[in-house]
Amino acid sequence: MRKWFALTGFALCLVLAWAGPAAAQSSGDADGAQPTALEGTLRLGFDQFFAGVEITVADESGTRVGRALTDAEGRWSVPVPGAGTYRVTIDESTLPDGIGLRQGYEATAEATVADGASRAVVFAVGEAPKGTPFGERAAQTVFNGLKFGLIIAMSALGLSLIYGTTGLVNFAHGEMVTFGAVIAWYFNSSWGGLNLIAAAVLAVIVCGMLGAGLEQGMFRPLRRRRLGIFQLVVVTIGLSLLGRQAIQLFFGAEPLPYTDFQVQQRWEFGPWAVTPRELVTVVVIIAVLLAVGLLFQFTRFGKATRAVSDNAGLAEASGIDVDRIVQMVWVMGAALAGLGGVFQGLDTDIDPFLGFQLLLLIFAGVELGGLGTAFGALAGSLIIGMSTEVSTLWISPELKFVVPLVALIGVLLLRPQGLFGVKARVG
Repeated sequence: MRKWFALTGFALCLVLAWAGPAAAQSSGDADGAQPTALEGTLRLGFDQFFAGVEITVADESGTRVGRALTDAEGRWSVPVPGAGTYRVTIDESTLPDGIGLRQGYEATAEATVADGASRAVVFAVGEAPKGTPFGERAAQTVFNGLKFGLIIAMSALGLSLIYGTTGLVNFAHGEMVTFGAVIAWYFNSSWGGLNLIAAAVLAVIVCGMLGAGLEQGMFRPLRRRRLGIFQLVVVTIGLSLLGRQAIQLFFGAEPLPYTDFQVQQRWEFGPWAVTPRELVTVVVIIAVLLAVGLLFQFTRFGKATRAVSDNAGLAEASGIDVDRIVQMVWVMGAALAGLGGVFQGLDTDIDPFLGFQLLLLIFAGVELGGLGTAFGALAGSLIIGMSTEVSTLWISPELKFVVPLVALIGVLLLRPQGLFGVKARVG
C-alpha cells in the first residue's frame, strides 16, 4: 500500500509537470499571435473606476518605452518592444482628490513579461495615506513580522520533523515550498480555475505524495545501502538544484500571482490595517500549528514519532514500525512545506526561487530554536520573522535580512545548541 502511494505520488508529479506547459501552450495557440504588453485596471472595490490616470513604462535603463491614460473603466495598456523587465510608474498627482496608493505600496513596480504575452500590473489604490505616528507604524510592523514568522514556521516545522526522525538536513526543502506554491497556482489559474482554497488543499495533498515518493523511492534505499548522513545531505543539495531548474523550466521565470484575493480593502483594527487574506493567513497557520502540536503530544503516532526521534533502534525493538513512521513524517513535512509555499505565494508573487529565498531564513529559525525540536523551530521562526520586519523601523528594508542572521550568529556563539536545544557531548 505504501509503495503504491509513493509510486502514485511520483507519477502524479510527473503528470502535473508535463500538463502545465501543455495547457499553457494550447492556450497560447488558441489565442494566436499577441503583442507584448503591460496592462492593468485601476479601481476601488468593484464599482469605482479611475479614468485619466497616467501610467508610464520604462526599461531597466530608465528609458521610457510607452505611456497610457486609463479609460472610463480604469483600463490601461502599454505595448513594449519585447520580453524583459520593465518599470511601471503611476503618476499619483493624476489620481482623484483624496485617492492615493495604499500604505506599503510604491508608485513604481517592476514587471517581467515574456515575448508575445501580456502581464497585468496591479496598483493598490485607496484613500490617500496620511502621516502615520511611530506607534502605529510599529504596531503594523509587528503584525507583519508575526505573519512572516508564521509562514517561516510553517515551512521550518516540516524541516525540523524530518531532521528529528532521520538526522537528515534537507537542502531541497526550499524547493518543496516552491512546489506547493506552483502546484496551487496551476490548479487556481490553469487547470479549470479552481478556487484558491480548493487549489491549496490539492497542492498540499500532491506535496504529501511527493514526500512519500522521495522517502520510499530514494532515501530509504540509500539508507539501506548504509550511506552516511553526509552523502545523503549531498543528495539533497543535488535535488535542490534539479528541482529549482525543473520548476523554472515548466513554470517559467516570470513571477505570477494567484487569480484570487489579490487586491482587497484593508480592515482597520485600532492601529492595525490588515487585508482579509492576511488575517486568514495568520489564523489558519496558527490553527494548523496547534493541530500539529496536539497530534504529536497526545496521539499514538506522536508518541511513536518521539520514540523514533529519541532512539530509532530501541523504538524498533519495542515493536514500532520505524520505516512507516519516517515515511509519515516525510509526508507531513512535505505537506507543511507546500502549505507554507501557498501562503508565501499569496503574500508575494510565485516564482521558481520563492522557496530558495526563504530557505536561509528557515534554516535560521530551525537553528535558532534548536535542531530537531518542533517547538524550537516555531519559536525560532517567529523570532526571525519578527526581527526581520521590525528592523525596517530603523534601517533600510533592503538590509532587513541581515538583522536576523546577525542575531542568529550571536545566539549560537553564546548557546550553540539553540534556544530550546539540549546540550550534548560529542565524541
